[in-house]
Amino acid sequence: MHSSGCSNAEIAREIGVHRATVGRELVKGSTNYPDRQPKYRASMAQARAQWRARRPQTSKLADTPRLRAQVQTWLEEEHSPEQIAARLKMDFPHDPEMHVSHEPIYQALYVQGRGELRRDLHQRLRTGRALRKTRRTTGERRGRIPDMVNISERPPEVEDRAVPGHWEGDLIVGTASKSAIGTLVERTTGFVMLLHLPHGHGADTVAQAMTEAMSRLPQTLRRTLTWDQGSEMRNHVQIAAATDLDIYFCDPHSPWQRGTNENTNGLLRQYFPKGTDLSIYAPDYLDHVARKLNNRPRKRHGFKTPAEVLDELLSNPLNQTGVASTA
Repeated sequence: MHSSGCSNAEIAREIGVHRATVGRELVKGSTNYPDRQPKYRASMAQARAQWRARRPQTSKLADTPRLRAQVQTWLEEEHSPEQIAARLKMDFPHDPEMHVSHEPIYQALYVQGRGELRRDLHQRLRTGRALRKTRRTTGERRGRIPDMVNISERPPEVEDRAVPGHWEGDLIVGTASKSAIGTLVERTTGFVMLLHLPHGHGADTVAQAMTEAMSRLPQTLRRTLTWDQGSEMRNHVQIAAATDLDIYFCDPHSPWQRGTNENTNGLLRQYFPKGTDLSIYAPDYLDHVARKLNNRPRKRHGFKTPAEVLDELLSNPLNQTGVASTA
């Protein structure tokens, strides 16, 4: 993207990082010859990154005896590494030499040959383990959704937004994740639908609410749905069969792959603040909020509203590739 002339901001939006991160990467991975213009080379950047990762580094615990002594004292008192890291900043606010994060403490306990802390101190941790335990086996993701189809297999037509009927979805959750509202947004128009989930957001509840909502749409507006890999979509096969939708799942920790939906969820927080019980909102209020967003002018539509754009698409099907009449 850089070589094709894209800006740092454009690259950052595409890969889901801050533009400053892109800028630093370009600087670190660029050639630096006196008689040549700096040029970013991916192979050089990779080689430099690997070199930085391999070079010997002395840990702060090994170099700072009083820090090491304090950490050992608190470990003996059965404080966790996270608690120790936080207390160091509280008790020594103006002494950066006495600050260390929890990860170096764990490494000093678990990594053989480091020797910064006494190996017997691992017994003071809540687990009491002498070695770290992998939370999942290699290649296995906890809670993996059976038979899911990855976003990489999604039709290319979804990307350019030329054809309506491609949706993105997710949940916005309330206090302690005990309540939720389902959100669905159509990529071409930005048209929003909200799913009422007053009795929880388990797979069965979400499947029923989504099937009812999507079944009210004409067939031309039911093409694909892209969702996060949340357990609430474990019944995606049944949803697809009932609604004639092709359902695709994003990669883990990749919210930018549902960018339209993420943006919409941000707008919805004006009406459904974080840290509140979302089960208190009635279906009528959800419809009211959806109408608010669907009748809000959008710059990308020349300040037409999503509702107006959707109505035009349905009224003039021949103007859009692949859209048939719903009459």
